[in-house]
Amino acid sequence: MNFSIQSLYNWYRGLLRNPKYRWWVILGTIVYILSPIDIAPDFLPVLGQVDDVLLLTILVTEVSGLVIEGWKARKGETTTSTDSIPTDSIPTDNTVDVDAVSVK
Repeated sequence: MNFSIQSLYNWYRGLLRNPKYRWWVILGTIVYILSPIDIAPDFLPVLGQVDDVLLLTILVTEVSGLVIEGWKARKGETTTSTDSIPTDSIPTDNTVDVDAVSVK
């Protein structure tokens, strides 16, 4: 069995991306971080905090990604709902020409 940190990381991210298990993994990760029972106990000087910091980093990255995706989806839903606006009043040319000036 080929075990590596990269394969463990890919497995964890794959679970977070699966909508079926996403919230269970997030809840389990938070419980693991707050729990006194760890793979590497916290009383070890460096190793005790490394597993918690790595999991916390991955968790914050993935949850912030979920929040940003949800925000973009919500923003996209509100901007694409132009059914009530007549199509002849929507401008089709959205290009703006700007002359750049160096400011020193």
